[in-house]
Amino acid sequence: MKSFAHPMRVIALRYIVRVDEASDADRWRLLPELIEHQRIRTTPVNASDFALPQASASAGGASAQRLTFDDGTSVFAKIAHGGGPDYLAAEANGLRWLGEACEAVVPVLYADHRLLVEPWIEPAEPSAEHAAELGRALARMHAAGAERFGAPWPGYIGETFMDNDPAGRNWAEWFAARRIEPYLRPSRDNGALEAGDVTAIEALAARLPGLTGPEEPPARTHGDLWWGNVHWGHDRAWLIDPAAHGGHRETDLANLRLWGGVPLLETILAGYAEVAPLADGWEERLGLHQLFPLLVHTTLFGRVYRGQLMDLVSRYS
Repeated sequence: MKSFAHPMRVIALRYIVRVDEASDADRWRLLPELIEHQRIRTTPVNASDFALPQASASAGGASAQRLTFDDGTSVFAKIAHGGGPDYLAAEANGLRWLGEACEAVVPVLYADHRLLVEPWIEPAEPSAEHAAELGRALARMHAAGAERFGAPWPGYIGETFMDNDPAGRNWAEWFAARRIEPYLRPSRDNGALEAGDVTAIEALAARLPGLTGPEEPPARTHGDLWWGNVHWGHDRAWLIDPAAHGGHRETDLANLRLWGGVPLLETILAGYAEVAPLADGWEERLGLHQLFPLLVHTTLFGRVYRGQLMDLVSRYS
């Protein structure tokens, strides 16, 4: 889930704006001032321009912009408005961390507390070749691992809170404490969930250690890998907009099935299995991992997501 869409982008390694022969680093540091004083052409990127689930079209506290320099090259930028939390810093941290292990993660060109700049990647049709390589890249990223479940930085999924603190003795207990429990009260208070729904979800959360298969070490996960966060370019499929953390690798694969699923999913999974076969029964467990993104949606957008969420809960009760 994201509150606005990532745009069509084109990779342009010659993106440097010439400002008095400054160094590359200085040029990027000048970006906020150049934007403020309209020295760079900005073009809004609107969620309505893209075929996205309803929830992802919400604007929120940041805008998406295409920045075009005098030489015609472009980059993509998210610009935060007001003095809100550092969700762009969290996203930049996640991109850099994932990028250490995965060449498919879109790079960060510049980031500060209110600006995140990435390459502009022109879209292309999904291909079997790129799908298979994406699966292999995901497997390598997961295998790079994490020091623990969660992350050392404050977490956000989009612009929404995400608790990355440690909890419990294993992934199932951590997931129940950090990815399920925090969203129950907000979802009840906004009318998305009834008291009985909350009780049923709490009961399922308590049973997770017996439902989630063999224990695995923390994987380096994207954390928000629905199909809208896979961007198909001409050279490869790119991973964008993460809620990165140490988690369970099945979570990313489960999220690829959400809201209609990513194109060529079976080819992606076949590529994944070439590098890192999954544990027996993984497909039966995918719905458990989808509890988190659905609870985020009931927290943010209310009762419209209750049916999908409670159908999952009933499946495992």
